[in-house]
Amino acid sequence: TSSMFTTLLLPLALISAALASDPVAPASFVVEFTTDVHLGNGTITINCTRASAPLGADRFYALVKDGFYNEAAFFRVVPKFVVQFGIAGTFKENKKWSQPIKDDPVLKSNVQSSIVFAASGPNTRTTEVFINYVDNKNLDNHFAPFGMVTSGMEVAVKIFNPTPGDSGGIDQSDYTNKGNKWLKKMYPKVNFIKKAVIKSETPSL
Repeated sequence: TSSMFTTLLLPLALISAALASDPVAPASFVVEFTTDVHLGNGTITINCTRASAPLGADRFYALVKDGFYNEAAFFRVVPKFVVQFGIAGTFKENKKWSQPIKDDPVLKSNVQSSIVFAASGPNTRTTEVFINYVDNKNLDNHFAPFGMVTSGMEVAVKIFNPTPGDSGGIDQSDYTNKGNKWLKKMYPKVNFIKKAVIKSETPSL
């Protein structure tokens, strides 16, 4: 529905008129997020497949390689729907990756554990992604999954909700511009990705 589409918004200030073209990612790659969930021991492992959403996979691979998600917060938790992240802890890093990419055709369904780029309209994907807590097939008209959580969903569902009762999450513009110093002051219990790394790669043939 349109209401669910608009809840997965990116800050409009980040949307550039030009569309980015990222280096081509491997055919598949595995990303491991080390988080501070579960007393600092929670890891989430994601298997990404380029063929599922090539441009999304390319951007995600580039972001992880750049260290974009290191010390990035889980800023939006909607129980029985999604957990969203992908705003860096510094304005400089957010500005660096503000150029959007074109949309991918939706080839996979938004099933439970799938990972997907958020968007605010056509061709507006930049850095924000969400993990589907449940089957959200109603999102299949707009959002193209590029990977699956293969381990650590039990960690993902225990991520602290910084804004219970408000499905929009924290103010994304404030977080984008003011960074982790502001966020930790306003929401001291928020959970973070401590580090994101590429664990393995399968090159294209």
